[in-house]
Amino acid sequence: MRKYLAVLLLAIATVFLMTGCGSSGSEESQSADDGRLKIVTTIFPEYDWVNNVLGENPAGAEVTMLLDDGVDLHSFQPTAQDIQTLSTCDIFIYVGGESDEWVEDALGEAVNKDMTVINLLDVMGENAKEEEVVEGMEAEKEGEEAEEEEGPEYDEHVWLSLKNAMLFTDTIADALGKADPENADYYRSYADTYKEKLQTLDGEYADAVSAAKGDTLLFGDRFPFRYMADDYGLKYYAAFVGCSAETEASFETIKFLADKMDELGLPAVLTIEGGDGKIAQTIVDTTKNKDQKILSLESMQSVTGKDIENGATYLDMMTKNLEVLKEALE
Repeated sequence: MRKYLAVLLLAIATVFLMTGCGSSGSEESQSADDGRLKIVTTIFPEYDWVNNVLGENPAGAEVTMLLDDGVDLHSFQPTAQDIQTLSTCDIFIYVGGESDEWVEDALGEAVNKDMTVINLLDVMGENAKEEEVVEGMEAEKEGEEAEEEEGPEYDEHVWLSLKNAMLFTDTIADALGKADPENADYYRSYADTYKEKLQTLDGEYADAVSAAKGDTLLFGDRFPFRYMADDYGLKYYAAFVGCSAETEASFETIKFLADKMDELGLPAVLTIEGGDGKIAQTIVDTTKNKDQKILSLESMQSVTGKDIENGATYLDMMTKNLEVLKEALE
């Protein structure tokens, strides 16, 4: 990845140099220098939070989501255009985990040295959680390079907590207010209104968990929902950690999860969107009754620009997840 990015940054530097020596009257150049506030986010939740805080967007800010083609955070490699878009923006928002290791080099080459950079894991501080391997879960296979890395690996899926979303909304409102002081009170007002909606939904989650028969989730898939589970005191079992690239589960893992379903009388095995459900189905087929439901929770890791055009919102997806959660905890 480092070698790929170094070549990419060199190509972009050449483009910038050629642009500087050429005409400044092109449509693209005019767009780049039109004075509008430019905000770049990596993933959908950040993009949606920004647009909710912008409200009616009084300053005409331009908001770009880099991961808009269905590639999730763990597989993303920036294009030259992505790096160029990031390089000139005023506010850049990213998660900050291992999947975003390309960002450091990209920011080092940024044209706008006054850019406000929001790293979500940094915003969380000591509340950021290390990725964990629970009983029965297959540990991710690490290469030699990964084994030599120092320091903890943090769970990147911070957006799947409504409590975190409230914190990030405040952070975004502060950044917009500093970048556009004339409309700071406007952004704060919209942020507070949006936070009320997040808080209401957070209360609905808490009520649903409190009223549920069960308190345990079982995933025949990756598990990116640790922040959500911890918010409401839920226990969980899963085939893989949230950032795992594994797609095949061992017999031991399948058997362990099937036995847990039998032991706890769980009504459903969960997956995340976009999977083929084969592991989940195999778990069900290995249980005694073989009649459990297979349900899917939306992790929002591969929301596309087309999805946004069709009306996708963070609140809607989290609301749908609540309904699935209720069914899984029956």
